[in-house]
Amino acid sequence: MVKTIAQGAVAPDFEVPDQYGKLRSLSSLTAGGPVVLFFYPTAMSGGCTTEACSFRDLAAEFAVVGATRVGISPDIVAKQQLFAQASKLDFPLLSDVDGAVAASLGVKRKRLAPVKRVTLVIDTDRKVLAVISNEFSMTAHAARSLEFLRRRRVGGAPG
Repeated sequence: MVKTIAQGAVAPDFEVPDQYGKLRSLSSLTAGGPVVLFFYPTAMSGGCTTEACSFRDLAAEFAVVGATRVGISPDIVAKQQLFAQASKLDFPLLSDVDGAVAASLGVKRKRLAPVKRVTLVIDTDRKVLAVISNEFSMTAHAARSLEFLRRRRVGGAPG
């Protein structure tokens, strides 16, 4: 079993389309500050909607810490666009249809859901600052990544 990328490792760059079909790379996303990249198994499912909406609802708080929120799943571009519209999501949703990004970061699964529910806080140099994994609390990912970024901002978290 492939292990999830570790805190402190450098995330490999990637380029996949967002919900509008625009190609997005990790290096371009991190150019303006840290990125909170959250993997979810399937757009428009109950748990994934709760998770994505928790990131949406904390938009102002993430802005204060200078972080960009980005969702990613194996869903096709059209489904990502429907998900973004239906849930009024104000951040990029990336389409990793072949699972290459998930595989490169160690979050791809062979059984059950296609990806592990993992959130990575990634700095401007693509260094992974935090790895948040919780399969059961859909709101934990947004709350814990925001808490980490707040502590880091005041000098309390490594990174």
